[in-house]
Amino acid sequence: MADLKALADAVIKGDQGTAVEITKAALEEGTAAKSVLEDGLIAGMGVVGERFKKNEVYIPEVLIAARAMKMAMEILEPELAKAGVKPVGRFLIGTVQGDLHDIGKNLVAMMLKGAGFEVVDLGVDISPEEFVEQAKATGIGLIGMSALLTTTMPAMERTVKALKDAGVSSKIVIGGAPVTQGYADKIGAHGYAADAASAVDMAKGLVA
Repeated sequence: MADLKALADAVIKGDQGTAVEITKAALEEGTAAKSVLEDGLIAGMGVVGERFKKNEVYIPEVLIAARAMKMAMEILEPELAKAGVKPVGRFLIGTVQGDLHDIGKNLVAMMLKGAGFEVVDLGVDISPEEFVEQAKATGIGLIGMSALLTTTMPAMERTVKALKDAGVSSKIVIGGAPVTQGYADKIGAHGYAADAASAVDMAKGLVA
């Protein structure tokens, strides 16, 4: 049988070639797509997330691991769809209006995908109106927004207000260098995450 522990290890090391090879071999041998996802890819990214939280690895290692997982996911996704495997949850994410920084947001998006979430990434400089429009169009229950600059934090407050005024009942999580739990409480967000790994934990908690 396919060695899914080796697949997890390939993700942890960021070895794209091996991750893709093992994923293909596992599916050819008839290993269930869900098992490849959970025992291979998610298990590997989980380890990376834990190490990241403990400062044992840093952003470059996480990005390399996430890229290996993404390559394997491209092979796995059609099989998951065929098997009717549903994502853990759905997450809409974007950087707020006036802010063009996306490394943190991209990291959160990758790690959410690594935890089995379906992620709709709106990109950067997203207006409150666009967040509202996309939230209504997709019906996604979790919305994440990031800001790297103190000057763009007010856009976060405007976006949270716009979503609430529009009757969007999604849970809202915020993050970014200048953002704090106190600010999340002040603007009425449902949660604050200090880093990508914590954002994944919070998303899992809000979905549960």
